[in-house]
Amino acid sequence: MTNPDGIDEGKRATLRRFAALGAASPLAGLSAPAAADTGESDARDAIVGYLSTTPGAHFSKIRDDLQLGTGETQHHLRRLEELEAIERYPDGDYKRFVPADRFDAFEKHALGYLRRETPRGMLIELLRNPETTAGDLATALDVSAPTVSKYAGELEDAGLLSREDGYAVERPETVLVLIIRHADSFGESSRQLAQNADQFIKYHG
Repeated sequence: MTNPDGIDEGKRATLRRFAALGAASPLAGLSAPAAADTGESDARDAIVGYLSTTPGAHFSKIRDDLQLGTGETQHHLRRLEELEAIERYPDGDYKRFVPADRFDAFEKHALGYLRRETPRGMLIELLRNPETTAGDLATALDVSAPTVSKYAGELEDAGLLSREDGYAVERPETVLVLIIRHADSFGESSRQLAQNADQFIKYHG
């Protein structure tokens, strides 16, 4: 919906909502003064805020969720990279983005796979019950056994899963913390896991 001045109010509201998160971050105020006059500051703060809640998002998701144009998104992402506010990293056919200097290589791989429905479901099921088998995963996720095997191989290659003795999540506490911290951006199964996280966290005295 546009107002009489031709401004998309829905886009403006979306940008303002995420810009508020970006403005509260240590990366606020990175846009040049001239950018603020053209509205670029709001867009960049919105991207920073969005990535603080949705780290590991790929280009198209950032563009679509923030209702930005393709060229506009490319411009702001490139500028934020130049300012060292965000990082880009490859993940198969995707280019994913995270706030700069916040995640190690393992966490970046984990975020990439947590943003994919079937691998995320596999990791969540295995965190809930480490005894879960490949057959159990196929049934729980309503996918074929070859699909489970395919993603298990990818997760193993990425260092997120061990298949030496059944399936076991590598660095499970780290993966669990990522899910808990960003549960709202991963969907309902992640929110449910987060609500019951105390059942899965082990404390070492």
